[in-house]
Amino acid sequence: MEKKFKLMTQQKKQLNILMIAPEPWFQPRGTPFSVLHRIKAITSLGHHVDLVTYPIGEDIPMENLSIHRSIRLPFVKKVKIGPSFVKLLLDIPLFFSALRLMSRNKYDILHTHEEASFFGTLLARKYNVSHLYDMHSSLPQQLRNFKYTNSKLIYKLFEKLEKVTLENAKGIITICPELYHMVKAGYPQKNSILIENVGDNSLVFGKETIDLIAMREKYSIGAEKIILYSGTFEPYQGLELLIDSAQFLFHNDGPNAQYVIVGGAEHQIEKYRSLVKSKGLDSRFVFTGHVQPRTMPAFIELSHVLVSPRLGGSNSPLKIYSYLRSGKPIVATRHITHTQILDDNVALLAEPDPSAFANAIKIALEDSKRKNSMVRAAQKLARERYSYEDYIKKTNWIIQQTLN
Repeated sequence: MEKKFKLMTQQKKQLNILMIAPEPWFQPRGTPFSVLHRIKAITSLGHHVDLVTYPIGEDIPMENLSIHRSIRLPFVKKVKIGPSFVKLLLDIPLFFSALRLMSRNKYDILHTHEEASFFGTLLARKYNVSHLYDMHSSLPQQLRNFKYTNSKLIYKLFEKLEKVTLENAKGIITICPELYHMVKAGYPQKNSILIENVGDNSLVFGKETIDLIAMREKYSIGAEKIILYSGTFEPYQGLELLIDSAQFLFHNDGPNAQYVIVGGAEHQIEKYRSLVKSKGLDSRFVFTGHVQPRTMPAFIELSHVLVSPRLGGSNSPLKIYSYLRSGKPIVATRHITHTQILDDNVALLAEPDPSAFANAIKIALEDSKRKNSMVRAAQKLARERYSYEDYIKKTNWIIQQTLN
């Protein structure tokens, strides 16, 4: 596929793009994954990306990518998910790193993510460069979702900054239907496009061949059936709902199954281990901690049900797109984060209630006819609506529209 797109772009000029990502890049979590796949697509199209990012994270080498990190603040070792004072501090040297690069180099496009779009608007105007805004969420809405502050003044400030960004951006990428419709309703004249996060991690990290029996032994997975959760442990992810569902699933013993929980920081894992223990469910849960992205396909292969108990937000989880391709049944909450992608033909959608969620898992484990029907429909949906070829084409389109 990459060869095809290289041939397609050989006749075009190689663009020089400055991308600003206010993230710990790379770390295996939502927005950094999205940034990773955006870079992969842009560089596959033959363009060069100078990435300006935080001094935290792992370098991921790619052809046509240069990584520039802002200066390290001695008291900052990590960046939590969501808005934080630490991010605001890190954004100051990030801005000056971007300013320095723009003063020295000629760029065709300035591509910004998240709150970098706010100062990106100023930089684009100062250096007369087209601004492409990668909108992962509505930042005022994110402040509310994370309950970051009660200050109406801060909400109004972020709303104003977002409005100015959207009004001045030459191109806008949105990553879920709800955001796309919001932008289209408010700014119908803008070059905006929905590019969902369908990127396949194996295109970047490869796919590790793992002995599944050895993997079971390594993580002490003894049950016949595996219910897999992967992702962060933030409250909106619904882990407490998932744990509570186990009490209903294993009432009167239930199926020979275990929940395998992949991800989470150590202090978060300890919190949920304690919760599981307090409910007498120790033997039913396995916590693996963080694993390398190239290992995730093996966990999916090992599993029998893939779950997403998300309770908040409006952005669709990145993992849902790989779950559609996986050949495994999906159980998810009937929430906008899921229903803008999934329906009852491709997944078991349950109300955000432990009993309902447990019942959906039970059906996925035991009803072979329904499971097989959903898996076929999910893979068909992935092929027809969420292909990587379309991801590349859409990326190419918005770059050309931003440039013109």
